[in-house]
Amino acid sequence: MKVFKSFHEVIDFAISEEIKAMKFYKMLSDFVEEPEIAEALYDLALVESGHKKKLEAIKAGRIILEGEEAGDLGITSQVEDVEPDAKMDYIDLLKIGMKQEEAARKLYMDLAKAAQTNEIRDIFLKLANEEAQHKMRFELEYDLRTF
Repeated sequence: MKVFKSFHEVIDFAISEEIKAMKFYKMLSDFVEEPEIAEALYDLALVESGHKKKLEAIKAGRIILEGEEAGDLGITSQVEDVEPDAKMDYIDLLKIGMKQEEAARKLYMDLAKAAQTNEIRDIFLKLANEEAQHKMRFELEYDLRTF
């Protein structure tokens, strides 16, 4: 596992993860056949772009990484994994989003456990919380549409 030695290394890593997520959602938006799903995926790519910009602002010292503790509806662990498909529906899109955000949260939690300093650990914990907040948005939308 990579060892992060500074705040900037952590933020650069987080920015690269947001870029990956952005590209993933953009690629899916080009892949699916249903225009409404393609638009929703493109919107998710824009949301990830916003996260990237926020991290860049944090790196530049313009804003501080903080936020309320994210909740968890526990839905992500209960839904099956979904492979992206050209004909997927909105519920499948939400499942993919939940799983993506949970994977990002877990990554940051693992990195926090392996952190060499308290400062770096705290940054990863805050990034994990950010991802948990993103996952919660997907869970809430899923809950509204399925229950």
